[in-house]
Amino acid sequence: MVAQFVRLARREHLSYDEFGYVCQQARKKLKLKKPKREQRLPQLLTSKELGHFFQAVREGGRVEHEIMFKLLFFTAVRVGGLVKIEVNDVDLAACKIFVDQGKGSKDRYLLFPQTFSLVLRAHLAAHPKQMYLFETQRCGPYTVRRVQQIVQRYRETAGLSASVHPHLFRHQMLTFLTGQKLSDAQIQLLSGHASKKSLEVYQHLSLDAVDAAYQQAVRFIDL
Repeated sequence: MVAQFVRLARREHLSYDEFGYVCQQARKKLKLKKPKREQRLPQLLTSKELGHFFQAVREGGRVEHEIMFKLLFFTAVRVGGLVKIEVNDVDLAACKIFVDQGKGSKDRYLLFPQTFSLVLRAHLAAHPKQMYLFETQRCGPYTVRRVQQIVQRYRETAGLSASVHPHLFRHQMLTFLTGQKLSDAQIQLLSGHASKKSLEVYQHLSLDAVDAAYQQAVRFIDL
């Protein structure tokens, strides 16, 4: 059945997202339920491994890739949100990025380091006709799958045996901010995590209240 399903998907030339949607609908139709996965702590890269990864990216010669992965790290944004960022969503002066329809269909803002503002300004100046912050050579936005593939390519080039994927950068940054003594409430706001219970605890905070602590924490990061 699986082989037939795969052949059907290939015949219809389904994209990665379309294939995921079809699988989701098939599970609903057949009333299949996913088994609960054991909650595991993310396996993080060491500082040395992270350095090797970004060295491989720099040596690859695609400046856009380096900027994209550093933004993934600095903002702790999910890759699904990253690929949807449009040029008009970026506020260079305030060092903020508006994310439309993030996880849970909630709009929110991301923070990025003040020192990274010049990098993004140069990137935008070099691509004045782009609608999205990052676009492929075909003049369209990246897909989540494409970003995953690019990360794997650089992981192999860097010779890393550890698992590396776009979401790992999110874990790396949130773990780093925790180590820099940002409060749970501050990290909650930066990460975009939300639940009914947490909203009762964190509702008194605004992004402006977190900005200074975030900028202080990231100013010495050297990727």
